[in-house]
Amino acid sequence: MSEPALFLDHVSKVFGAKRAVDDLSLTLERGAFLGLLGRNGAGKSTTLKLVTGLLRPTSGTVRVLGLDIESEALAVKRRIGVMPEDMGLLDRLTGPQYLRFVGRMHGLEDAEIARRQAELFEKLDLRPEKGALLCDYSYGMKKKVSLSAALLHGPELVFLDEPFEGIDPVTSRTIKEILQSLSRKGVTLVLTSHILPVVESTCSLLAILDEGRLKGFGTLEELRGTPGDGGLEALFLSLIGSGPEGSLSWL
Repeated sequence: MSEPALFLDHVSKVFGAKRAVDDLSLTLERGAFLGLLGRNGAGKSTTLKLVTGLLRPTSGTVRVLGLDIESEALAVKRRIGVMPEDMGLLDRLTGPQYLRFVGRMHGLEDAEIARRQAELFEKLDLRPEKGALLCDYSYGMKKKVSLSAALLHGPELVFLDEPFEGIDPVTSRTIKEILQSLSRKGVTLVLTSHILPVVESTCSLLAILDEGRLKGFGTLEELRGTPGDGGLEALFLSLIGSGPEGSLSWL
């Protein structure tokens, strides 16, 4: 248990002429709750793909729960949960069938899968029509199934890419409570989100990326310098810039 949950040492990922992740070094201790922030195209989703074994780094070292992500990828995947950007569902299955598939992949018995699935669906207010395929679910329903799949097997480390996108306010609050409960139990969590108030009220640590580079890492108080000196939005804009003026010439 002395190894950190996540260790990145000078990690880069290059696609042609673009450096999607540029010399990223970061250590995340177990039990932390990290909000990974950045504007569109900053490298957040690429970073999550690198630490979950979906992409190989061009250079650098990635270790997850003390394991090398390249040489010990299968062992890593047994111990983590992932809610990817595209949700990664099998659209020709029903929601319960998909969770049964995921649970069996992790060695769970069918009775235990059914028990956990029922509890997850109840907590997330997910009531699909019997026999409906995932391809017919609404976007928000698919997000809930993807989140359920990420948590079903009781992972030690969970990666969530935009878990609150397309989710109604009531379910968003439930998801926050579930994640905060997991954090209190020692589960390490990493999420990306553009909803800064949710991140500010949920995550204990922040990592801010811009053009693939780490612009800030620490608590909100550590990053903003002095207590009470603005919230997360002000900090975010101060680190990556506020962008061009928002007015339009013809309006």
